[in-house]
Amino acid sequence: MKIAVFYYTQSGQALEVAKSICKPLVEEGIEVVYKEIRPRQAYPFPWDRYDFFDTFPETRLGLPPSGIHPIDCSDVEDARLVMIVGQSWFLSPSLPLQSFFANSSIKSYLDGKDVVFVNACRNMWLMTSRSVKAILAGTGARLVGQIVMQDEAPNLVSAVTIIRWLIYGKKEGTSLLPASGISDRQMDGASRFGKIIFSACQGNNTAHLQQQLLSAGAIDYKPAVLHIEKIGHRMFGLWARFIRKKGGFRDKRRKFRVNLFYSYLLIVLFLLSPLAQLFFYLTYPLQHVQRNKIADCSV
Repeated sequence: MKIAVFYYTQSGQALEVAKSICKPLVEEGIEVVYKEIRPRQAYPFPWDRYDFFDTFPETRLGLPPSGIHPIDCSDVEDARLVMIVGQSWFLSPSLPLQSFFANSSIKSYLDGKDVVFVNACRNMWLMTSRSVKAILAGTGARLVGQIVMQDEAPNLVSAVTIIRWLIYGKKEGTSLLPASGISDRQMDGASRFGKIIFSACQGNNTAHLQQQLLSAGAIDYKPAVLHIEKIGHRMFGLWARFIRKKGGFRDKRRKFRVNLFYSYLLIVLFLLSPLAQLFFYLTYPLQHVQRNKIADCSV
């Protein structure tokens, strides 16, 4: 049995997640083949602040500025399962993931394959999940499972620590703030998902894989955070189109609007989002949380 793992990472976190999930598979003698996604448009890490926010319009509107370097899939044509591991940028699949999915050879390869999507993100994953579902459906692939590895810190705290990591390269915790990203405890625990995936593949039955993953905690559903995400995704669409009117990716004419969006985002994160969470909890009985959870976590 063979499993193909396609991943994009800058910090190394997504690859670490993939290896942790696949550890039990390797121990069971499964051949796991890793394939790195390398976009033709290189992205730095740590980021320059402006360069990071300049990727926002194209990320939100699904307009990756470049493709990917070719990936040789000849050695994984017979893979029993495909795992795609990446991250969210601006409430959407990252630009390298979007470039990967847009590649004609990859579309052809994924046709008819069972796919597990793994998102290593801060805490907002829902709109990325919806995008990936739609993309995979268009390729003829079968999305049989999704796993969300997210920062456990409270929303505002994780916003601070992720900026510290992305812009300044400082992942380690301090006396005031926890470490950025996915904790070591979460990383070690991710191997339980590999055991579930192995059992499903061994029995040649992935029809109930997602329910089994959910029972093992594959998605920590945070309804108040996802409520904010849905609102933010709509607003991001308006901002992305507003910025694009001044030019495409890396066009200096749109610099003022990009910086304006950055200021807006800080206000939303640290002033408006706490109020939105409070409103959500005050109207909690009206939010149909359980019904939404079933829909949001399905594949």
